[in-house]
Amino acid sequence: MAYDEELARRIRQAVEAAVGTLDDYREIKMFGGLCWTVNTHMAVGASNDDLMVHVGTDGLESALQQRARHATMGQRTMGGVVLVAAEDLPDSRSLGCGGV
Repeated sequence: MAYDEELARRIRQAVEAAVGTLDDYREIKMFGGLCWTVNTHMAVGASNDDLMVHVGTDGLESALQQRARHATMGQRTMGGVVLVAAEDLPDSRSLGCGGV
């Protein structure tokens, strides 16, 4: 499984802080990394050295203007999902999660 362990730890803490109870989210090994689902829908993940975020079609253009790039699986672009390099997430504010 190839993913940045430190990034995964930070995501885990952010999801726990934002969502609350374990009943509302799950951490799943997926896409060669880790994925967090909230109410059964993929929300965020860690794959290689990237943060994977489901931004939806409405948030896609804005995310792409802020250093994110399209997420792909093979030749297919994943709709409404972007990747952000871990190196572009230096602190807790960059994850939007307060004190992580």
